[in-house]
Amino acid sequence: MSLNNNGRRLAFLLVADVIVLAMVTLFGFASHGSLGSAGSRLLTTFIPLVIAWFLVAPFLGAYDLQRVSDFRQLWRPFWAMVLAGPMAAMLRGFILNSPILPIFVVVLGGVSALSILIWRMVYALIATRRR
Repeated sequence: MSLNNNGRRLAFLLVADVIVLAMVTLFGFASHGSLGSAGSRLLTTFIPLVIAWFLVAPFLGAYDLQRVSDFRQLWRPFWAMVLAGPMAAMLRGFILNSPILPIFVVVLGGVSALSILIWRMVYALIATRRR
C-alpha cells in the first residue's frame, strides 16, 4: 500500500509533531536535572501531551494540508497547543493521582506551544520554498 503525496505529508507532520513533543518532554526532565533517572516517568508527561495534542489539533485545523504551509495560519498549531497544554497537565495529574500545579500547566503549555510553532514555521518555510 502506497501513500499519495498528501498522505506522506500528513504522516510526516504527525511523526514530526510527536518528535517535537518528545523533545519537549526530554527538555523538561533535563531542566530539572532528572533526565538520567527519569526512565518510564517520561511517559507520564509524554503520553498525556501527545493525547491532548491529537484531541485538540485537528479541530483547529493544525492538520489541514492547505493551511500548514501558510505562515498566516501558524496561529492554528500554536493555539491548539495552548489549549492542549492544560488538558495534558490534567491527564498527567489523573495518571499520577497528584495535584496539578498551575505553574506546571503554564510552563508545559507555553514551552510546547513555542516548540510546535517553531517546528511548524520551519515546515512552512521549507514547503513554500519547494513550490
